[in-house]
Amino acid sequence: CLSLQGAVKRQALYACGTCTPPGHEPAGICLACSYECHGSHRLFELYTKRNFRCDCGNSKFKNLQCKLLPEKGKVNSGNKYNDNFFGLYCTCKRPYPDPEDEIPDEMIQCIVCEDWFHGRHLGAVPPESGDFHEMVCQACMKHCPFLWAYASQLAVPPLTKVNSLEDEGIVLNVEESEEQKKEIKKESGAEHQEKEEGKQTEQFNEPSTSSGSSCPERIKHSYLIQVVTKSEEPVCKLKELQSKQVFKKDTATFWPSNWRSKLCRCEECLKMYSELEVQFLTDECDTVLAYENKGSSDQETDRRDPLMDTLNSMNRVQQVELICEYNDLKTELTDYLRRFADEGTVVKREDIQHFFEEFQSRKRRRTNRMQYYCS
Repeated sequence: CLSLQGAVKRQALYACGTCTPPGHEPAGICLACSYECHGSHRLFELYTKRNFRCDCGNSKFKNLQCKLLPEKGKVNSGNKYNDNFFGLYCTCKRPYPDPEDEIPDEMIQCIVCEDWFHGRHLGAVPPESGDFHEMVCQACMKHCPFLWAYASQLAVPPLTKVNSLEDEGIVLNVEESEEQKKEIKKESGAEHQEKEEGKQTEQFNEPSTSSGSSCPERIKHSYLIQVVTKSEEPVCKLKELQSKQVFKKDTATFWPSNWRSKLCRCEECLKMYSELEVQFLTDECDTVLAYENKGSSDQETDRRDPLMDTLNSMNRVQQVELICEYNDLKTELTDYLRRFADEGTVVKREDIQHFFEEFQSRKRRRTNRMQYYCS
């Protein structure tokens, strides 16, 4: 059980319908506890969820103590729950698989709320599964309206065909606070001022035929410093996109694999992500794809043969010598142990120690003879 690690960044979770049925407090359990503590229970697979700490055996389980970590806290206040923990999914609040649903449909997980949705309940026909990597549901798009500014540039369009702009969505500037609007006005005024200053700077740099109209060098330098300083100020990607017209629709959105890296990371945007509790959107390691790739990498590491790794790190001569030594050891040890088997006697620790002492002694004698012969 990973409970000692606190809230795990992302892990596979289950809910136990036997211990926490509908009407009880929702609870989630880790993969290890699903085997060890709930092996014969009715479980709901939740796939993966972020920042979750295993609940198995805490105060939500009245008659169960965790076999892996008996001493657990009462409640994990940082955990977030939804209807998935009772085996219900999507806006239709139905189980999956649903015995009453005869329509073939795939379930897609929203990366914000992490609920699962039928493809037909997303307000638009999803693109082909290979064309997008992540989805944000309708409710979460309303919770995070700033994403519409990015959607026009980054999102994978759904398969739904539209005939007009009215069908496509509402043309608008993405919802902004009064402070953001004031800030944009200030920036517009600043840009206008910069243009005027730029014109004045050009005039100062132009050679003058009149001796009385020449500008002192210090004034030229002052204007140039102001223009250069303002141009170096960090630009907010979101504000640039919000200054343009975008489409806002009552649908889910579908995103390619690298879209998170395109989100603005200026101080103001980071503060907004924190207020909306979606800081994870800027973390590309938060994705399910990154989680799956890490699992594949860990499995590949576990499957490696240490002996083969050692051999691959050696040159050809060293490899041949090691293989010869291994074959000698295998042959001599087999012959040595066969004597005990034939006599029906037990092999003791002292016998094994004696064998390896003799083996090392013979190896040294062989090495010394080779060195003498080569010299």
